[in-house]
Amino acid sequence: MYPASFSYSSPTSLDDALALLAEHGEDAKLLAGGHSLLPLMKLRFAQPRYLVDLRRIANLSGIERSAGELKIGAMSTYAALAASDLVRTLVPMLADAAAQIGDPQVRNRGTIGGSLAHADPAADLPTVMLAADAQMAVVGRRGTRVIPAQAFFVGMLTTSLAPDEVLTEIRIPLADAREGSAYDKCRHPASRFALVGVAASIRLAADGTVLHARIAVGGMGPMAVRVAGAEAALKGHAPTAEVRHAAAALVAAAVDPQEDLQGTVAYKRNLAQVYAERALASAVHRAGG
Repeated sequence: MYPASFSYSSPTSLDDALALLAEHGEDAKLLAGGHSLLPLMKLRFAQPRYLVDLRRIANLSGIERSAGELKIGAMSTYAALAASDLVRTLVPMLADAAAQIGDPQVRNRGTIGGSLAHADPAADLPTVMLAADAQMAVVGRRGTRVIPAQAFFVGMLTTSLAPDEVLTEIRIPLADAREGSAYDKCRHPASRFALVGVAASIRLAADGTVLHARIAVGGMGPMAVRVAGAEAALKGHAPTAEVRHAAAALVAAAVDPQEDLQGTVAYKRNLAQVYAERALASAVHRAGG
């Protein structure tokens, strides 16, 4: 299978990339890691006339802690996320997810920004971004704006990015001590995409009760979602096995999966509950509970 004919550019600055997007409009597509776009082009589901490769723009990658946030360049690879001491220590659910994506070739080429901009409902990182309460910094010809994860993902394969904007940085707020997070998924045996993926972030109060919780689930519908009911069920309670089980049941009740070759609706809801319990247990353990 071969893609339709296209032109290609590899700018070395963000300004040059933005100029190319402005020049070619909706005929242009950004190329980050390429693991989402190129297969679609080979199947001719996507037929951009112009590709703008971001790999040579040096300041779009890197991971640093700054002013109470973990800042991650959008061109940082999955392998870099999984190997980062900062990520493993400060946002362990992101390291969990990155380490489970694809295979070594995919992890060394695929980028966090490419995954988030593609917004595949079975991808791991959108789920983590929701549970992390992350913000996406995007740059366009009209300037810079910061979009909360909850507003960034708007539907299947759809984000609030404008055609002439580039996702440049992901910002994850960091809490004080006694916060833990985890991500777990049931993966498709061939693609390793998530049949269900659950990200959980738990912050404990001094008395060991849950001060704050964020739970997101992906793979169960057109986009990853936060589960507010399950979060509320944890708040103010000691995160015992019984409490976690009840919260996980609310996750299963909240999802709306479709029956397909991977399983029935009941089976998928059971998967959501099982993996929610696993993610919650790991998050509580990492929080010191």
